Amino acid sequence: MNDKTKQTTVAPVGEKLQKVLARMGVGSRREMERWIQEGRVQVNSRVAKLGTRVDSLDAIAVDGRPLKSDAADYAQRRVLIYNKPDGEVCTRNDPEGRPTVFDRIPKPHAGRWINIGRLDINTTGLLMFTTDGELANRLMHPSYQMDREYAVRVRGDVTEEMIDNLKKGVMLDDGPAKFTDIKAAPGGEGFNRWFHCVVMEGRNREVRRLWESQDVVVSRLKRVRFGPVFLTSELRMGRWREMTQSEVDILSKEVGLEPIALPEMSLKAKEKLERQQRKTVKPVGAGHGARRGADKTVYTTSKEQPAEFAKDSRKPRSNAPAGNKKAPVRRLRPE
Repeated sequence: MNDKTKQTTVAPVGEKLQKVLARMGVGSRREMERWIQEGRVQVNSRVAKLGTRVDSLDAIAVDGRPLKSDAADYAQRRVLIYNKPDGEVCTRNDPEGRPTVFDRIPKPHAGRWINIGRLDINTTGLLMFTTDGELANRLMHPSYQMDREYAVRVRGDVTEEMIDNLKKGVMLDDGPAKFTDIKAAPGGEGFNRWFHCVVMEGRNREVRRLWESQDVVVSRLKRVRFGPVFLTSELRMGRWREMTQSEVDILSKEVGLEPIALPEMSLKAKEKLERQQRKTVKPVGAGHGARRGADKTVYTTSKEQPAEFAKDSRKPRSNAPAGNKKAPVRRLRPE
């Protein structure tokens, strides 16, 4: 009897560089992959390549500037919810000198804020930021099917045939696209009507281009939901708030990430954060597609669900959903 040759596989040492950089909050994983390809990242004083693995003993630098590698910086996962006003761009430094979404939010003690998706300069509403690039990457990745809901005011005669076309799918310049749901909302008459539309991707100006394919014009556009996170009337335009531990944990489990404890904050730091949250901002309109109730404004979403978070009994998605079937949406209520 001949002995069979046994092949042993040696497990790779460390983690992929782009994943470590994302977890440290330097940027999203996709962005880090691009930086590595551009030669902007060094490991142990050598230019890194895509596929480089690192551990806690390796010295990492970006654009020649060393990064801290202590455990505290590796485990930062904070999330901000921001109600973006009209006229702000989703970039850190605008060459035209326009206001950016980073102007109002506080600077994190460790890492930096990464915007989870983008909104056009003329689009308002829900925008999220996190210090965890891996969380940002998963929330934006199509495989996790984080649907986005928008309140849209269109100018033009909208027919049932148009709505059917938009739900079945149309061909845009960058490929086929469609709304997974469209509901008429109260408000507007004749050529100015409100709708709530849901898309599964975050392509550039996708909502506007879909409507324009039917020869109607979007005159107002506001994002009211991203995955399980809803924008509520308590968060006025230009204001932000930080998610609580339980909210961040639920959001993390939605994309298969283990919970990480929020960093402890000193009393002085808490007071400074509260002052920043109370800071007066320029008054902005109360928002689009909303109806006035007896005591508060309630967004008329397609599900009639005004909550920012709506907890249910289902198990969170730990893996990307299979196939093209639309994933169910978890709604988490404030505690």
